[in-house]
Amino acid sequence: MSGLAFYLPFIWAFIVILAISVYVILDGFDLGIGMLFAFEKKPEHRDIMINTIAPVWDGNETWMVLGGATLFGVFPGAYSTLLPAFYIPIIIMLGALIFRGVAFEFRIMAHSPNHRAFWNTGFMAGSTLAAFCQGCILGGYVQGVHTSHGAFAGGAMDWLTPFSVLCGLSVVTGYALLGTTWLVWRTSDELEARCRRWSKRLSILMILCIIAVSCWTPFLHAPYLHHWIAFPNILFGLPVPLLVALAGFLMWRTLDKEHAITPFLCAIGWFLLSLVGLAITIWPYAVPPTLTLWDVASPVPSQLFQLVGTVILLPIITGYSIYSYYLFRGKVTKADGYH
Repeated sequence: MSGLAFYLPFIWAFIVILAISVYVILDGFDLGIGMLFAFEKKPEHRDIMINTIAPVWDGNETWMVLGGATLFGVFPGAYSTLLPAFYIPIIIMLGALIFRGVAFEFRIMAHSPNHRAFWNTGFMAGSTLAAFCQGCILGGYVQGVHTSHGAFAGGAMDWLTPFSVLCGLSVVTGYALLGTTWLVWRTSDELEARCRRWSKRLSILMILCIIAVSCWTPFLHAPYLHHWIAFPNILFGLPVPLLVALAGFLMWRTLDKEHAITPFLCAIGWFLLSLVGLAITIWPYAVPPTLTLWDVASPVPSQLFQLVGTVILLPIITGYSIYSYYLFRGKVTKADGYH
């Protein structure tokens, strides 16, 4: 294997992981805010919650498109194998995201209380279902996809297992925590105080989910356990649980001391550490537990051609994302409207 053929999949794997990580963080908190509609009944508080994400929520999903396009163009073997394995949860997730987007806009225009209640429920249900499906897809991916001669050879419902359901519930919990800590940062007064209380409860559930998934995952396949206990991998893996515990300690301490952004950063830290743990577990498989990055990568000229476009596009996406969040920074009150 030539040098480029060996190293280019490393670069592309980093880009895919980056896109997925940014999407999980950015779209995670706005999906979480949708779920929190189930607990916040005051219309004025719901409007403030919506107004914190209204200027940025559309752009958050750009990162999901980037990750999917990269997978299609650079790792076509993984794309053609994983899509048939997860057709059902992907279609449900996309349907939920579409309905959620419609509900987001229509609740603003609804004049009848019944219509507004319907779209509020749709926004909440779409957010929850999309998050749950993303977790199930992740769980189904980690537990492995049955392949034969590089193609999907399993059943349409192979993804639905107790482990994938646990991952689905964990993602729902994590997104809700991202939502509450985001609101701690971006709101004030009564709503901020409520979100601090919600954040404490959700952080306990989240740490339990992390422990449960972390203890289960290494025993799904023998190589997974080997990756965590073999040298030198153990040197990379050992700091992860320690940092998870540190982030939890900082979250509770800063929630008590009324810090604004630190709880949100701690929640992000939990997600990033979970992704690091996932990477340690499944590396170098693109389709666990059989197909590696090099097995599913496109030819070197194709990877180089797409890398040129990505090098141009990635800074643009990053730049307008950072600018939009900078432009709409600060606390949001009921006087700040969305039209």
